[in-house]
This record gives sequence, C-alpha cells and structure tokens, in this order.
Amino acid sequence: MTKYFKGLIEVAKRTVLKLCFGILVLFIVFTIYLAYSIWSFAEENQLVETDVAVVLGAAAWGDEPSPVLRERINHSIWLYENGYVEKIIFTGGKGVDDEFAESEVARDYAIKNNVNSDDILIETKSKITEENLTYANDIITENDFKTVTIVSDPLHMKRAILMAENTGIVAYSSPTQTSVYQTWKSEIPFLFRELFFYSGYIVSLPFR
Repeated sequence: MTKYFKGLIEVAKRTVLKLCFGILVLFIVFTIYLAYSIWSFAEENQLVETDVAVVLGAAAWGDEPSPVLRERINHSIWLYENGYVEKIIFTGGKGVDDEFAESEVARDYAIKNNVNSDDILIETKSKITEENLTYANDIITENDFKTVTIVSDPLHMKRAILMAENTGIVAYSSPTQTSVYQTWKSEIPFLFRELFFYSGYIVSLPFR
C-alpha cells in the first residue's frame, strides 16, 4: 500500500511539473508574440484624411512641453498642415504640482506654431492613456467627428489603438516620426513598459 501511494505521489508530481512547464512555455510564447506585435505595429503610419487628430498626453515642464510631448505635437501639426486632419484634440491633465495641464501647454505650443486656435480642442482631466481617449471621445462625440488619427510615440501605438477602438473611436495610427525614443537604450525600456501595460489591459478586458 505504501509503495502504491508513493507511486501516485510521484505520478502527481510529474503531472504538476509538466503542467507548470507547459504554462511557462505558453507564457513565454505569448509574451514574445505580444512584444513582436507592439514592435512591428510601431511603424504602422496610416496617412489617411480624418476629421481630427487626438494627441495623447505626455509630461509638460512648466509651460513648455517635454521633448516627448513636443514631438507628438509637432507630428500633429505636420498632419494638420498637410491636410490629413482638420482639427486637433490635445489630451492630458495636470500633475500634482503643475500649474498647467499637458493639453494646455500643447495647445499654446501649437498656436505659436501657426495652428489656428479655432481648430484646437483640449481636455484637461486625464491622467493615463485610457482616460486620454475616454475624455477625447466625449469631444469627438460632441463635435460629431467620424474618423480619428491617434498620435503618440511608435511603441505606444498598439495599446493606444486597441484602447481607442474599444472606446468606440474609428481610429487610425500615425506615430510621431521624430520620437525621442530612437536608441536601443531608450527603446527597450519603453518596449518592456508597453508590454507590461498592454498585456495587463488584454487580461483585464473580460472583466470590463
């Protein structure tokens, strides 16, 4: 009887080990797939004419945009000047100690760079990407915009587009072509960050 139970225990151990190994392999494959999809989508620049560009928020330094935000704004200005969008929505609220919202800083920068103030809309409440898009969608609905170009850094686009579509936005991807994240030293940490948030978002979808 003792040998019998010992045998069962050994079989159970081997089964559990195989199951754990299988789960680990699946996790690794899934992670690699997500990383590849984020990386490959980063260069997807869908230059089509849409009603409005939504520029996702990034840090502002006082009343000036950070380098990351500046390049996102610059790309939206390029889209505007070249006829790809008619309006621009800047997103992003205030940090704890900030005097100005990210979107306010972006708006002022765009006006200084020859964007008509009547063609700029802003929201000042959002803190994270999903909120950027949720509050931007309120503006989109109020103004009866039908199609939207999402502007952010390349490695941010995969998650941003998925979130936009799940918010009900008909979205096209146009990442900034002058992102400050252009070296391996800056891109790899950004990729891992996006991999973490993107996978977390996907896992959370069934519970939303």
